[in-house]
Amino acid sequence: MNYKLLLAFTLSAGVMALCTTDKKADWQPADNPLYTVWGEDIDPSSPWPEYPRPALVRDEWMSLNGLWDYAICDKGDERPAPQGKILVPFPVESALSGVGLRITDSLAIWYTNNFITPKKWDGKQLIINFEASDWETRVWVDDNFVLCHQGGYDPFSCNITQYLSPGRKHNLVVKVTDPTDSGRQPRGKQVSEPHGIWYTPTSGIWQSVWLEPVDKSWIGDLRVVPDIDNGTLTVTVMEERCQGPEGCPPVDMAPSLAEVTIISEGKELAVVSGTSGSPITLPVPDAKLWSPENPFLYDLKIRLVTGGVVTDEVKSYAGMRKISLGVADDGFTRIMLNNEFVWQNGTLDQGFWPDGLYTPPTDDAMKYDIELLKKMGFNMMRKHVKVENRRFYYHTDRLGMIVWQDMPSGDDHIRRDMADISKSPADSAQFMQELTRMIDTRFNNPSIVMWVIYNEGWGQYDTPAVTGYVTAYDTTRLVNSASGWTDRGTGDVNDVHHYPEPVAPPAEKGRAIVLGEFGGLGLPVPGHTWEQKNWGYEKMSDSTDLLAKYRQFYSAVRRMVAEEGLSASVYTQTTDVETETNGLLSYDRRADKMGFENVRKAMTGE
Repeated sequence: MNYKLLLAFTLSAGVMALCTTDKKADWQPADNPLYTVWGEDIDPSSPWPEYPRPALVRDEWMSLNGLWDYAICDKGDERPAPQGKILVPFPVESALSGVGLRITDSLAIWYTNNFITPKKWDGKQLIINFEASDWETRVWVDDNFVLCHQGGYDPFSCNITQYLSPGRKHNLVVKVTDPTDSGRQPRGKQVSEPHGIWYTPTSGIWQSVWLEPVDKSWIGDLRVVPDIDNGTLTVTVMEERCQGPEGCPPVDMAPSLAEVTIISEGKELAVVSGTSGSPITLPVPDAKLWSPENPFLYDLKIRLVTGGVVTDEVKSYAGMRKISLGVADDGFTRIMLNNEFVWQNGTLDQGFWPDGLYTPPTDDAMKYDIELLKKMGFNMMRKHVKVENRRFYYHTDRLGMIVWQDMPSGDDHIRRDMADISKSPADSAQFMQELTRMIDTRFNNPSIVMWVIYNEGWGQYDTPAVTGYVTAYDTTRLVNSASGWTDRGTGDVNDVHHYPEPVAPPAEKGRAIVLGEFGGLGLPVPGHTWEQKNWGYEKMSDSTDLLAKYRQFYSAVRRMVAEEGLSASVYTQTTDVETETNGLLSYDRRADKMGFENVRKAMTGE
């Protein structure tokens, strides 16, 4: 019997999947309605080869992306024999994984891979890094259990040195379970039965896996805070150390010395030293400010000196920018970028791909969306109930694209009433942990200017307290308590949603007003749809009809910005997604429905 057909049947029937020892000899994409041009050209020997963490770079590292053995069984079963090959880092449901199967909450995905560390790494501490895996991930090295992580969107890592031996082939085993919409964890728009605005889920490893050697003490993270008003940049260097084995620094040893160098176009501007874990402030006179029109980035070089010896050196970057509220010359409270009002004109960007689902086929594919939106004339993206890999935000930093970052929603979806949901202490702790990790791991990206805690009423609870927490935790950005419908008077903006035509909420003194979603003009492009049956908030007959309506909508938006105090607008949406056809681009990115030049002219009124 064909194993894939059998497993697909058992999954859809909701019964335990069968485990077999059949192996798939060669990898190939699973059957799928649509592919992108990048997905058609995937090299399974080297998927996502780029360094995964552009804001904290070391020269030495090893990608573990590629073909792994996998198996799918009941989550209570022991680890089964491999059933085939899966292409990491693509989720098991995706075509590019080579598997293309749905996972229920009763199942587990098992991954197995082997690695040998280079001889020059002997004597180093070895860190294994997972950029993201959805949702509960357990990891073993040579049958030694090393970590358990819960969370679908945040990077996590572990020092695995004690389990390794020089020159030996090591066995890496990963088990992932994912409740999707049967649990209350943050999951965004993933559901077990996709329909309408709810899409195919992502389970398992869906971002890069990699190894990195470090010394006995190393730089674990940075916190970078620009201050354009005072012409300074403050960097806090977080130090980590190995513990226990002989040769590790004593537990009571004083913090290391951290040295930070700021560089502008190859020229060193300042070098300042301080203690790791404490703020180090560098002067940045006549700073070149980061903006969508001029996304200037300063280079940073950071060294850690422990016991008089340089134990780590990393490269990073920083953007000098400020986001705030202020009263503009017209008397309206506005969102200010670098103390000036800039209309933030963006799209709702959901980050789904027909062949990779949550995982873009390649780094170039991910970058393409940002570049084309810039050509269309947008300066902002609202990253909708999904957190992307850290390379995405490197590209928005580098290319000059403002980002409103949503926290992925969970719990009950589609609530239009004003009642908070009931959340258990455990569920609340998980939400707050993932929210905090989202902020921590994207804190240094200048392109991110706003945290969106809740989308509409989806999983909304204890809004004033959660808003207060985020506002105090990150004082460098604005906070949007709830984008659309369920405003409770908290946060820095009053954000409304309205389909299809744009509207503006009444102007306020204490908060800016924004239009967090509008549009949704649907136009399916034959040959580029996920299914024959599709929808949009308002169906258009052809591209001419679409462009005329789009021009009409943006004429109204420009008037609201000029006359009613609107600070920002978000059009739905960047691309089609599954059965939704209200994107500016088709789901496979092959069709630009109106032409980027026409879109730009429509928004500017040319």
